[in-house]
Amino acid sequence: MTVTLNQHQPVAGSRILSVGAARGNLVVTNDDIAGPIDSSDEWIQKRTGIVTRRRADREMSLNDLTTTAATEAIEKAGLTGSDIDAVIVSTVTSPYATPSAAAALAHAIGATPAPAFDISAACAGYCYGVAQADALVRSGMARHVVVVGAEKLSDFIDETDRSISFILGDGAGAVVVGASEETGISPSVWGSDGERWETVSMTRSMLDLRDAAETARRTGDTSALTDPENKLWPTLHQDGPSVFRWAVWSMAKVAQEALEKAGITADDLAAFLPHQANERIIDELAKQLKLPDTVTIGRDIKETGNTSAASIPLAMHRVLQEDPSLSGGLALQIGFGAGLVYGAQVVRLP
Repeated sequence: MTVTLNQHQPVAGSRILSVGAARGNLVVTNDDIAGPIDSSDEWIQKRTGIVTRRRADREMSLNDLTTTAATEAIEKAGLTGSDIDAVIVSTVTSPYATPSAAAALAHAIGATPAPAFDISAACAGYCYGVAQADALVRSGMARHVVVVGAEKLSDFIDETDRSISFILGDGAGAVVVGASEETGISPSVWGSDGERWETVSMTRSMLDLRDAAETARRTGDTSALTDPENKLWPTLHQDGPSVFRWAVWSMAKVAQEALEKAGITADDLAAFLPHQANERIIDELAKQLKLPDTVTIGRDIKETGNTSAASIPLAMHRVLQEDPSLSGGLALQIGFGAGLVYGAQVVRLP
């Protein structure tokens, strides 16, 4: 006798129902950070397009940011926490390897016992999360999924590092993905290139910090821990020129592939929402894609800085706030960063 197992009933499509945002509570100007990197407001603006970046103070945690953003998204969708069937948080800056930031968020928004898990895909993490939420909803495994990209990058900054420290900000962006009679999220284009693992990375591992502490305890020599020139705390660093070349040339091809898989052209877009890495990269991608002037380009980087996994939903939140008529239009979103990893899809704006 053959036993037939039950399975979830798939639905026709999914779409983003709403978006929420949270930004660090401190406004940090270029002049505030230029000294340690021997730079200037003019140089930083010319190289990155950043005028200010938002950072969180010590009292504002990563969980505070995720909760604020997710709560706004849930309320805008006309839902409550009990309506959420899964919670996905993309972050590389949680202070804890475990338990997950997603589990804490599920509890904070009243979504328990929804499954909750973190993604470590840096600046592509939000797009990875949307791809998974789309699959969960269309498969019938979930009705509503909260996806959050969140970072408190200021916890992992060396203020003297000229490669990346001056561009980074703190924030969280959240969307609710739900069922739709029509396709609201196109097939995702995503991937990785681990051969370039060190292109954007940490200066050391947590094991290095542990080993230094153990050596100090064993030998009684604490100089390695107290010498201000011996920077033990892991911080972010990048090979800027390599990242720029990869982002401009390789990611333009990924973005074009995402358009093709969606069955549209650049002329059909209402908005372009790239990872807010650097305004020069954003401009070059737009040029490579031959975007018409009618396409609104997300430029949250100017006031918020590069917030890694949070940058795309924060850019979405800003463009819709500034021009609500974009709602219902199509947007190409693409994230890329440490790994190296990338992800892109076309979505219908909430």
